[in-house]
Amino acid sequence: TEYVIKNIQWTTGNNFTVERGRQQIEEYISTWEVHESWLHWSEFLQEEELKYSKKYHYRVCWSMPTRRKPIPRATASVYFVIEISKVKPATLPVEVFFTLESSRLIHRPEQCRFREKWLKDIIESKMILMERL
Repeated sequence: TEYVIKNIQWTTGNNFTVERGRQQIEEYISTWEVHESWLHWSEFLQEEELKYSKKYHYRVCWSMPTRRKPIPRATASVYFVIEISKVKPATLPVEVFFTLESSRLIHRPEQCRFREKWLKDIIESKMILMERL
């Protein structure tokens, strides 16, 4: 069977606020198929003023604490950018992109199925690095 990519209805440029952007990122990541043991928190990082748009940068930090290790040794971050065009009508939805820590590949919510394995791979590579040091 074909997988349907889950997305949300993103706010329009004229209804955007920094907090609304963070809430929508939370709403979007709630559609991801990740095990319930993963915990995350999100934060606004910065606003970037460009000639034809404004970009709002966010980070969602993921970890998998356990009873034995309630403070995880490593975390995995997913970085979101919400872009609002200065030339397109403000009634259009904002553009959203995300990248994973240690990766340059840019994902778009409407074109990408998030994989829990990506988070595991980031944490695993950090653990291997810490053991070598």
